[in-house]
Amino acid sequence: MTQFDNSYARLPDRFFTRIAPERAPAPEMVLWNATLAEELGVADWNAEICAGNVIPDGADPIAQVYAGHQFGGWSPQLGDGRAVMLGEVVTDKGRFDIHLKGAGRTPYSRNGDGRAWIGPVLREFIVSEFMHAAGVPTTRALAAVRTGGRVQRERAYPGGILVRVASSHIRVGTFQYFTAREDYEAVRILTDHARARHFPQATNTLEFYQEVVSAQAKLIAKWMGLGFVHGVMNTDNMAVSGETIDFGPCAFIDGYSPKAVYSSIDTHGRYAYEQQPTMAHWNLAQLGSCFVPQMEEELGGQQQAIDALTEVLHSFPELYQAEWRKVFGAKLGISDPAEEDVALIQDLLGLMAKDGADFTNTFRGLLDGSARDWMLDREAFDTWAARWQERRAPDWQEIVAKASPAVIPRNHRIEEAIAAALAGDDSKAERLTEVLTQPFDLAEADRALSHPPTEDQMVHQTFCGT
Repeated sequence: MTQFDNSYARLPDRFFTRIAPERAPAPEMVLWNATLAEELGVADWNAEICAGNVIPDGADPIAQVYAGHQFGGWSPQLGDGRAVMLGEVVTDKGRFDIHLKGAGRTPYSRNGDGRAWIGPVLREFIVSEFMHAAGVPTTRALAAVRTGGRVQRERAYPGGILVRVASSHIRVGTFQYFTAREDYEAVRILTDHARARHFPQATNTLEFYQEVVSAQAKLIAKWMGLGFVHGVMNTDNMAVSGETIDFGPCAFIDGYSPKAVYSSIDTHGRYAYEQQPTMAHWNLAQLGSCFVPQMEEELGGQQQAIDALTEVLHSFPELYQAEWRKVFGAKLGISDPAEEDVALIQDLLGLMAKDGADFTNTFRGLLDGSARDWMLDREAFDTWAARWQERRAPDWQEIVAKASPAVIPRNHRIEEAIAAALAGDDSKAERLTEVLTQPFDLAEADRALSHPPTEDQMVHQTFCGT
């Protein structure tokens, strides 16, 4: 039986609005995560519950309020404009939000319809479950549901709801919302709540901030190691827990380019692949500024607060570089990568960028020698490989096999699955999800899913669902 304990709903009323999901006309399950359902104690849930038509006992549906910098521009009030949090379930693995994304209008919808269409719902389900399988902290997907209604975008699409699971939905933008209103009491309440929930080892505000900074350094390094481009790293899309959230127009790089951008709304490349560490640092600066008033009380002065927070913020580049070195060192089979290995890693990435080599297959191809085949300048690669062979560990193949997936959610494969689902065939989405939840162990029968797109299959832009 599901055990709800809705701690966020016990915070002051200004943190959220109580609201029930809008009724879905004819819910139909598309994808169901049976393993996760068992872990959460919701194995008996059906499409009616997942669509919000039936509220389970103990749930307390709310829409959370937050603010955020969106592509650098300040939006003083955002919030769950198309999502409702049913509540929090408690398991032996911890506390988790269950969130219905695409559940209809809320007070934060800003003239939107509050709905999602099935394409972005499937994209987030597939990608988030791959990320989890690949060892990246992430929100999870419990279910993808057709609502039985239509959603108007550039044309009418079948409506969809994603049942998302997260250790919380507390964002940098949640802190910003209250700071902008000079509601410092709310910032302190939120800090204490998030600290107890995510980083109980932190004994004060500064230690909490240190934990958030460290978690983001680890997260972004893992993104980079997969060639993942989030696409919309606004402050309202950064969870303080350190989980990947709000996949939207995300994509994975095929032919490597450090300047890769896929999001149709990122017209200036603010959130390009190579910019992600910088933008995470920028977002963390915005979070740090929220803590100045309470830190001033804790440390006895504004300058002391600013200095302490700045020192933590300035630790991010070094923390990130250390994590990046671990991630990419493992992809080269180096057991304990040192600072001098950075040049070796960067030189390979430089060759890949020069030749547009496939990101995933090049790194995975180090195992069987096929990495060379993705290069145009093979003589340069051979020179690099001689240096690499001197640095790799005796068990380097085992290290690489665990660090570099054999298959990723290729953009064109996701689009194929969505197109099939629009035509009433969910089998492609089901199969793609099944394969991607074991990304390091690709069966020969599924080998085609590891192939990069042909020229006519390439996906150059990805889109948000709103």
